[in-house]
Amino acid sequence: MNDKSLTLDEAMVGDDPVAFFRRWLQEAEESEPNDSNAVALASVDETGLPDVRMVLLKGVDERGFVFYTNFESAKGRQILSVRKAAMCFHWKSRRRQVRLRGDVEIVSDDEADAYYASRPRGSRIGAWASAQSRPLESRDMLAARVEELREKFGEDEIPRPAHWSGFRLLPVSIEFWQDGAFRLHDRIAFTRSSLDAAWSIERLYP
Repeated sequence: MNDKSLTLDEAMVGDDPVAFFRRWLQEAEESEPNDSNAVALASVDETGLPDVRMVLLKGVDERGFVFYTNFESAKGRQILSVRKAAMCFHWKSRRRQVRLRGDVEIVSDDEADAYYASRPRGSRIGAWASAQSRPLESRDMLAARVEELREKFGEDEIPRPAHWSGFRLLPVSIEFWQDGAFRLHDRIAFTRSSLDAAWSIERLYP
């Protein structure tokens, strides 16, 4: 790919990496066949061994990048212990990648409640039914647990479980990558020393 229109330059990116990310995300929504908000989320366990899995981005603004999960899952426990994580978006249709690293905070109860209430009823039941990341004897046991909870809640509102909420990654580095011909890719990185500091920008060798 050597289309000049796809080449990254500092003037195109501007000085607000979150705003530029949102532009790329919107463009990915127009071309990705599935889950343009899918992101690889990396954390580390108590031994320092890295762990990575796909999650769905559910919010992004000047505060950070939000996803939701069971806090008793492997990723939940790892992030609660270290409060740091990394993300990597890859949009194959656009030949683009974005990498982020930073501290992690828990979203407010109001944010978590609002997002949980917006989920399909089956997904809300699923949040209660799944002891995420822990051994499951059989699929039938999970199905039985789901049916038990359906009967329990009936037509009532399904409250958000205390162990289910959201994390917000607060980036101190954001790198934009655009595919280039002969692996001469474009890479532009934003970094800041703290959340209150201004972003600095630099171009990186591919």
